[in-house]
Amino acid sequence: DPKPGDLIEIKRRLYQHWTLYLGDGYVIHVTAVDEDAPALSASTVTLCTKKAMVRKQLLEEVVGDGDWYVNNKYDSCHAPFPVEEIIRRAESWINKEWTYGLVKKNCEHFVTMLRYGDGVSDQVSNVKGAPMYLT
Repeated sequence: DPKPGDLIEIKRRLYQHWTLYLGDGYVIHVTAVDEDAPALSASTVTLCTKKAMVRKQLLEEVVGDGDWYVNNKYDSCHAPFPVEEIIRRAESWINKEWTYGLVKKNCEHFVTMLRYGDGVSDQVSNVKGAPMYLT
């Protein structure tokens, strides 16, 4: 079971979507600006528009029929903020716009920025060989 402040990796067909667990079944994540867009197509929409929204949603709604697991993989090299600070930082972003960028400002960058203060993404760096940090 996830705990508040945990990073959740959701497996998609060609990529992973990342959320941060807030508690009581809710997560925060970067998704399409259009509230009616299905979560599964959000990354395609944001790639085209470069605009995204930060939303608080039930984990089960975001996951859909995908698989998910807690993945705090950066804890060994980045000290997470205290849980109360992670949640405070996360809640300050709800319903705000996020300028999306696949290489430097993707959904993994967003949630790792909330947990650690630095936005990191292995998804992009696996191609290049080193973690990509949010600048």
